Amino acid sequence: MHVSHLTLHQFRSYEQVDVALEAGVTAFVGRNGQGKTNLVEAIDYLSRLSSHRVAGDAPLIRAGADRALVRAAVVRDGRTAVLEVQLNPGKSNLAKVNRSALPRARDLVGLVRTVVFSPEDLALVKGDPGERRRFLDDLLVLRALRLAGVRSDYDRVLKQRSSLLKTAGAARRGSSSSEGALATLSVWDSHLARTGAELLAERLRLVEELSPYVGRAYQSVARGAGRDDARIEYRPSFELPPAHDQETLEKTILVELEARRRDELERGVCLVGPHRDDLLLTIGSDDGPRLPVKGYASHGESWSFALALRLASFDLLRDDGDDPILVLDDVFAELDAGRRTQLAELVAGAEQVLVTAAVAEDVPPALAGARFAVAGGEVSRVE
Repeated sequence: MHVSHLTLHQFRSYEQVDVALEAGVTAFVGRNGQGKTNLVEAIDYLSRLSSHRVAGDAPLIRAGADRALVRAAVVRDGRTAVLEVQLNPGKSNLAKVNRSALPRARDLVGLVRTVVFSPEDLALVKGDPGERRRFLDDLLVLRALRLAGVRSDYDRVLKQRSSLLKTAGAARRGSSSSEGALATLSVWDSHLARTGAELLAERLRLVEELSPYVGRAYQSVARGAGRDDARIEYRPSFELPPAHDQETLEKTILVELEARRRDELERGVCLVGPHRDDLLLTIGSDDGPRLPVKGYASHGESWSFALALRLASFDLLRDDGDDPILVLDDVFAELDAGRRTQLAELVAGAEQVLVTAAVAEDVPPALAGARFAVAGGEVSRVE
């Protein structure tokens, strides 16, 4: 899989830009603030309908514009499809494939698959649990497109139930306008348990499958590390039953919701479900203690673990049958010479690698290929 052409209209710093691409390595080189990251961010946005840099769509719209367009020609198994999305802040985004409108923009998710390495990746190991949950869920959706709907449904149910908890809590404190809220809460308990159990079951399966890839990847990028030095473990917000099938998990969530009802009403928040879970990252050898990466790992170890998570994702998706598009967004400037060389050699064989760098010297020799200069809103190929 690779992108053969990218068109942006009113996206980030670009009023209009068209770039012809090819398989193999392509590097976008330019000083900071010139727009090189905007190009690869657009391709990643098509993959996930979200940015690896900002939380919402509004910053993606060029100043003064009311909408933006991202269009890419994607080649897969010799066939080309044109994917596009129109970003409409405050309204529903519109998506098309080969000029035909899709019923929902989320139906575009996963039709092009990307794995992005960026300076923000340190948040995977040093940030809050939400960063790690997002990492898992993005990977889930890229592997199985239907899970975009499951994820969206769970978020919708969670929002509604959280609102009801606030209202029901007020009812218990004597607010006469909110007396009916408590009666309807059990209905949303069932919805939360059903959608939450499906999401939880998929996350548990993913962590089990991803775990050996993480160990191998960490061994590849961390000096002197062994395959078992880096481990990942799913940490739920409640005690899991021995069986992890969806039906059993659904019943367990319902029981836990009932047990935590008083606490939830008092606090007005939902305390049970996948939105409260975390992915525990640990390092250590067989002859020493295992320690959480967050709070204990050195800067170099943290970077190695972050790289291992991305490399593991890439290898897992590749083994599913397709090379995802690999984006290395200004990552080499953050790495020492050894890790820079190791990473370049590990990914050089991908079907398409897109690199951004402030100076040409930041691009390792193993990633020689097409090169574009990016400056002042212009993208020009360097021959």
